[in-house]
Amino acid sequence: MNDRYDGYDQQNYELVGYDESGRPVYRPVQQAPSYDQNSPYGYGYDPYATGQQQQPTGQQPQQPYQSQQAPSYDTYGGAPQQAQQPYQPQPQQATAYIPQQAPQPAQAPAPPQAPHPERDYRTEQFEFVEEPDEDSEDVIDWLKFTESRTERREEARRRSRNRGVALVVVLALCVVGGAGYLWSQDKLPFLSKDAAKAGAAAATGPQNRDVIVVHLHNTKGGGTSTALLVNNTTTKRATSVLLPNSLALADEDGTGTTLAKSVDEDGSSGTSDGLDTLLGTDIQGTWRLDTPYLNNLVELVGNIDVSTDTSVPDPAKKGTVLVHKGADQTLSGPAAVAYATYRAKGEPQTAQLSRFGQVMQGVLRKLSSDPQAATTTVQTLAQILDPSLTEKDLGAFLAKLADRAKEGDYKSEVLPVQRGGAISRSTADSVVENVLGGTVKSPASGDSPRVGIENATGDKARTEKARVALVNGGYTFVSGGTGTAIATSRVTYADASHKKDAVEVAKTLGLPTSSVAKGKAARNADVSVVLGRDYTGQ
Repeated sequence: MNDRYDGYDQQNYELVGYDESGRPVYRPVQQAPSYDQNSPYGYGYDPYATGQQQQPTGQQPQQPYQSQQAPSYDTYGGAPQQAQQPYQPQPQQATAYIPQQAPQPAQAPAPPQAPHPERDYRTEQFEFVEEPDEDSEDVIDWLKFTESRTERREEARRRSRNRGVALVVVLALCVVGGAGYLWSQDKLPFLSKDAAKAGAAAATGPQNRDVIVVHLHNTKGGGTSTALLVNNTTTKRATSVLLPNSLALADEDGTGTTLAKSVDEDGSSGTSDGLDTLLGTDIQGTWRLDTPYLNNLVELVGNIDVSTDTSVPDPAKKGTVLVHKGADQTLSGPAAVAYATYRAKGEPQTAQLSRFGQVMQGVLRKLSSDPQAATTTVQTLAQILDPSLTEKDLGAFLAKLADRAKEGDYKSEVLPVQRGGAISRSTADSVVENVLGGTVKSPASGDSPRVGIENATGDKARTEKARVALVNGGYTFVSGGTGTAIATSRVTYADASHKKDAVEVAKTLGLPTSSVAKGKAARNADVSVVLGRDYTGQ
């Protein structure tokens, strides 16, 4: 049919697509020659085409381009038919146009072209060309530079952090180490061991102390050495209070005596009571330690280490030295006994007491802190103990002291006494109060009040007169030593409950009641008396 659609020639142009605005785009139709021009069906008619029947017409129908090949005939001798070939695009001779434009004049059909052989394209025949990017190298270099600079910055930050952490760790270790050293040397302000223990004691109120007395008897050379072993369970400290033999005591009859005489004559029980009366302590038991048992004890714990202050000759071999002077000397049993009992000519007894205290502390450092093991050691000695102190009680007590000695919370201290064996007021305040308890035990019902006498008359004989008067009056005499002479006697009491006792003491001594006043009394007495020149002893 010859109808034009949308103003274009359908015979000479075909639709190929649409442009960007949606308008159709056409191109000229390629004409192909027919092999049978006399066919009644017209030019290019294919009798074997699929089911589309067209009426013979003078117009040539639109056919796809087909390559020219030799004609072939069917079995019935029909008209030759061309071999079907795939569509091969040909270069166009005329440009496509838009229908709204003026129609282009029809061009003559292109002459027939020789058929092209079917081409077989393989992959290796193609070459893909990648267009070089002139900026690619610059971009890669820039990325590498940026990445390397970032890595360098991160590495610098990492090293800086590591150096900072290392510096902080070193400073912390220095501070902790310095503080630990100062604390171990007891030089850290406000945090010393003594301050910490004193603070703990103040926080917990009254302190609790366990006390036993040990008497070392020298079975060969004679004489005794006495020490109070004190375990303060409140402050977690232990002390050996070494008592000179010249310490003045009162026996059961109130008669004045010395510590050495009391040990030899009154035995353990009388001496313990005299010490309780004098020092205001509560001794829980007495440990008699003869020198052979001290020898065995040192051998059982495996010798001891002591910093000796003098050389000790061997009593069995003249001209030889058994103990050498020096720091950390290892002493066997015999050497420990010789050092603990040694007193050079002209030395005070306090020097020998200090050596005895060193040996005891050395034994405690080597003794087991386990109560059962310590008890076994005591049982191995096979010594006869005071009935008030069993082997189990002594072993448990020594184990506690051993624990204090190992931790460095153990010390030895000599109780200073005045000439004549009296304890001065300053000694009573420092040792009796701080080490032995700080308070005088209250007398039980029926106990006689303790009266401390300080002679300030200038006449030593008046002390004995006062003692006799007080003992006859039913009081316990406590020696207070000798003081600077004063004119008027004084009678003082610290507790109001002893005011009546103080008045009676004044009357017993022949002093006026006006001399009685409330004030500071001795730590080991209920009533304190300072005898002045007005006391005649009549």
